[in-house]
Amino acid sequence: MPLPVRWRYKVDRWLSQFGQMFHSEPKVMRPRLCPACGTLVGSTATRCHQCGASMTYSFAAASRSLSRWLPQTSPAAYAILAICCVMYALSFIITMKFSGGGVGGGLMNLGGISSQVSYRLGASLPLTYNLSQPWRLVTAIFLHASLIHIGFNMWVLMDIGPMVEELYGTARYFFLFVITGIAGYVLSSFAGHLSVGASGSLLGLIGVLLAATTGRKNLQAQALRSALIRWLIYIAVLGFLFSGTDNYAHLGGVASGYLLGRLMPDRPPADLSERRLANFLGWAAGIVVVVSFGFMVMNYLQSAA
Repeated sequence: MPLPVRWRYKVDRWLSQFGQMFHSEPKVMRPRLCPACGTLVGSTATRCHQCGASMTYSFAAASRSLSRWLPQTSPAAYAILAICCVMYALSFIITMKFSGGGVGGGLMNLGGISSQVSYRLGASLPLTYNLSQPWRLVTAIFLHASLIHIGFNMWVLMDIGPMVEELYGTARYFFLFVITGIAGYVLSSFAGHLSVGASGSLLGLIGVLLAATTGRKNLQAQALRSALIRWLIYIAVLGFLFSGTDNYAHLGGVASGYLLGRLMPDRPPADLSERRLANFLGWAAGIVVVVSFGFMVMNYLQSAA
């Protein structure tokens, strides 16, 4: 007795799927784009015939592979946002577990993190300690002291960060964020502060934009510059009104950002040499961050022992 048409269709489909488990179709090799210069190259090429960049082992190739796991728009800004939020959640959990705090202390200290927890997780310390543990200059950027602190900083990050990232490119943006934050904490450590937060880096981004709009006569640039100056005035006033604000980190961040903004062209990399340099700067900053967090983990485990 023949099977019904519906069952014959199902049996044929199952047999086809079962056969595919033991049989692979020949893979069609297609031309690829060079990750460095965008030139179309052969499917089996190991180096670009136009710029000579490796198709597999280079900063550009690694950046292209990493970009698949990140948002297409402002990937570095979202990555920084994620790191800061994860580190705040971790800090809050540890504070609640070991210190019994984290929920009170008034509006400005809502969700407050214990100073001891911030110290163990990599807060920036006075210069003598930072010289022996320089990784703190990096990890402190991604730590925050309270819910209000991280909320305000992340709001500013997502307001300004995508603008700078679009202007300078992802790799150079990440480098600018990290290096201006380090510069801010270097100055803060000279003043003997124990400090955390991304505000030095955020002021660095404002400094970069101030440099980019200096001398521009068009209305858009002048309007942006006026808004940035107002931001700086508000932040300076708040810094003097509220105790605990690290004005030295702010000053170091905005000064280093303005200097780098004057030195760096305010546009994405235009040619191969600029792309190579941008990729190098971005990956160097990324490696510094990863290594610093590695030292932070080792220090935390030693403190817990």
